[in-house]
This record gives sequence, structure tokens and C-alpha cells, in this order.
Amino acid sequence: MKSLRLVLLLILPLSSLDIFAQAAGEWANAYEPKVHDELPYRLMSPLGFDPNKRYPVIVSLHGSGEKGTDNHKQLKQWNQQLAEEQIRKDYPCYVLAPQSTGLWGEAHLRKIQAIIAELAAADRNRIYMMGHSMGGHGANILTQIAPKYFAAIAPSAGTGLKRTEEFIDPSKMKDVPIWAFHGDQDKVCPYDRNLDLFQNLKELGGNMKLTTFKGDGHGIAGKIIPGAENGSTRMSGERCDPEPDFLKWLFAQRLPSNQAASGEKEEEKTDVPSTFQTFNHNEVERRYLIHLPKDLPDKAP
Repeated sequence: MKSLRLVLLLILPLSSLDIFAQAAGEWANAYEPKVHDELPYRLMSPLGFDPNKRYPVIVSLHGSGEKGTDNHKQLKQWNQQLAEEQIRKDYPCYVLAPQSTGLWGEAHLRKIQAIIAELAAADRNRIYMMGHSMGGHGANILTQIAPKYFAAIAPSAGTGLKRTEEFIDPSKMKDVPIWAFHGDQDKVCPYDRNLDLFQNLKELGGNMKLTTFKGDGHGIAGKIIPGAENGSTRMSGERCDPEPDFLKWLFAQRLPSNQAASGEKEEEKTDVPSTFQTFNHNEVERRYLIHLPKDLPDKAP
């Protein structure tokens, strides 16, 4: 009898853990695995999809710790939050989560644009981008390449490492609605760099909100959507939408009518800034900012 009890005690916790793990992973099934031009990505389509409607698109950029080709581990905490049924009902949209083996650059942007171009029901005036750590860094880079493509971005801890040379030209981003996030005790990507960007955009009359999570370090990705009591937000000026709820703010942003009218053709004509250089990697030509950080920690989230 004692042996039977011991077996049951051992089996039941394991069964409970298995059930919990299965339930915890079910949300990922909402993201269909796909590949475009050797770029693996996951796509969640709008709940209750109606082909006669147009839906916003959220581009989700992962951090250094999720690099690879397994087409799974790039799904972040906010991907799970966006997959919640109530959020999908309140904010029907596409969520596109590509996976990279290295730093985000122009080659990734062009593939992302090609994927979105194939989404017949995508609202081209409401394409958003989120990213944390290397993903936030990527959001800042891709926005500088295509400032008229994204209606808003939400980079988290995305201003680089302490030893990273400057890679952001605030003048190229001043007209893009930005809501940035950072922990003031971040030891991976120093908080001061985001403060400097905020101040520069404020002086340029830019449109940036910065939420600071007091006492937090680098792992703040799960707080972007729900917010947190230790978060306080400052705005760069009157251009900022004061809406305190992140998703309400995000889905209210859209491209100005003069940009929306020109569409993607104008963006394709935009010259790559002179601050970019061209490199050949495995016979693939890629263009990056001159001062890309090459030393992000492999396990940074």
C-alpha cells in the first residue's frame, strides 16, 4: 500500500505538470508556422476573419535569446497576451513573428514587407512593430530604413549596450509615433541611452512616449501590454497621444493621409541613408547601419 501511495504521489504531480505545460503551450497554436524566402515566421490571423474587412498588422521582433530556425522560440510574452481570446475579440489583427539567425536589418525588412503585401486583408495604413532587446534595437533600425511604412512602433530596451556606438538618427524617426519601454535598472541595455533618445526627440518635436519601470532590469517584455504599477510614462510633446492603455494607443495610430495615399511604392523609392554600409554574407548582400552592436549577449531575452 505504501508503495502504491508513493507511485501515485510521483505520478500525479508529473501529470499535473504535463497538463499545465500543454495548456500553457496551446496559445502558440494560434500562430501558424510559415516560411518566406528562407525566413521562418509565425502568423496569427484575425479572430472571426472577414475578407471584406481590413485588419492592422503587428510585426513582432524577438531578442537575441530567440535567434534560430526552429520557428517557435521567437514567440514572446506579448505574443501569448495577444493570443488571449478577449484581446483577439477587442483588437482583431494579424500578428507576424519572424525568426532571425542574427541582427535585424534591411534584408529582413524587405521580406517582412513582402509577406505583408501578400495579406490581402491587411490595412497598409496600420502596420505596427514591437520588439524587445535585440528586437527593440531592430525596431529602431527598420524604422530608420522605412520611416513611412510603420504607423507606430514599440521598442523595449532597444537602444543598445553600453559599449554600442550610436546607431539611431532621431531626425529619421521624429514623425513616427513611438512608445518605448525600459527598466531603470537594466544592466544589459542601459536605461540612460533611452533617456538620451527621448530628449533628442523632444528637442526635435518628435512623437515619443517613454515608460520607465522603476526598479526593473532587462526582463520587462511581459509588461508592455498590461502595464504595471511601477511604470511611469513621460511624453516628448503635444504630438503624443496621451492614451494610457497600450493597445488602445497602438490601434489608434495610422499613417497620415498623405503617406497612405502614396503607399509602398514611395517607400521603395526611399534611398537607404548614407549611414548604412553594404556587406556580403554567404553570398547574400545585406545593408546595415555602420555601428551595429555585434556583442549582444546570446541569452538576452
